[in-house]
Amino acid sequence: MTTEYIGRGDPARTLALLWRDPSRARERAPRKGRTELTADRVIAAAIEVADAEGLAALSMRKVADHLGAGTMSLYTHVPGKAELIDVMLDTVYKETLTTEETPRGWRARVERIARDNLAMYRRHPWILQVAVSRPPLGPGTLGKYEHELSALDGIGLTDLEMDNVLTLIAAYVHGAARGVVEAERAAAETGMTDQEWWQAHEPFLTAVGDFSAYPLAGRVGSASGEAYNAPTDPTGAFEFGLGRLLDGIAVLIDGR
Repeated sequence: MTTEYIGRGDPARTLALLWRDPSRARERAPRKGRTELTADRVIAAAIEVADAEGLAALSMRKVADHLGAGTMSLYTHVPGKAELIDVMLDTVYKETLTTEETPRGWRARVERIARDNLAMYRRHPWILQVAVSRPPLGPGTLGKYEHELSALDGIGLTDLEMDNVLTLIAAYVHGAARGVVEAERAAAETGMTDQEWWQAHEPFLTAVGDFSAYPLAGRVGSASGEAYNAPTDPTGAFEFGLGRLLDGIAVLIDGR
C-alpha cells in the first residue's frame, strides 16, 4: 500500500492553495460548451478519483481525464500532486465540522468526534494511506482541531492533556477505521462474501486440522462467529473499544 507524506510540496505554493481566497479567483466567461476549471473543481475531482480508486491511482493526468480537461491546464490551479494531496486532506477534514446541536456532557461530545472521524474514513478510505505527523496547516485542519478541542474545554484537563486526549482518540479511530474499511471492501476485492469465504474453508479445516490443542481459540472463535456471522465485527469492536477508552479518560477527569 502506497503511503503519501504530507508536506512534500513547495510550502509557499501549498499554503497559498490552502488559504486561497475564492473572491480573488480569476473571473472569465468559460468557452462555449465548456465549464471553466477552478482550483475547487480540480480538488473535488481529485477526491473523487481517490475515493474510487485509491491514492495509488491518483495522478494529475487521471484528474484531468476525470474533468475532461488537458493535464497541463490543471497546473494553472494546482502546482502539483504533492500540494494537491495536502489540500485534498484539508478539504475532507472540513466534513467533520458538524453544524448539529452540541451534545451535553464531554463524553457524548467525544463520542461524536470519534464517530464523525470514522465516517470520514469510510467515505474517503485513501486517508488511511496518508501520513499526517506533519498535518496540512490549512483552514480545514485548524478548524477540525478547534472544533474537537471545544469538546474537551472546561472539563478539568490541562491544555497538554486536551491535546493528548485528542491524539489518543485520533490514533484509536485511525486503527479501528482500517479494520472497518477493510471488512467493508473485502467482498468487493475478493468477490466472496464472509459466508462464502467460510463455506469454502470449513470442509478443508475439519479434514486437515487438529484443533484440540486450541480450546480457547475454538470456544471464543465459535462464539464470535455465531454472533457476527463473519470472521470479525470491526464496527462492534470500534464501539466496544471507544467505550473503554472513554472510561479511562473519565478516570483521569474524575481524579481531579
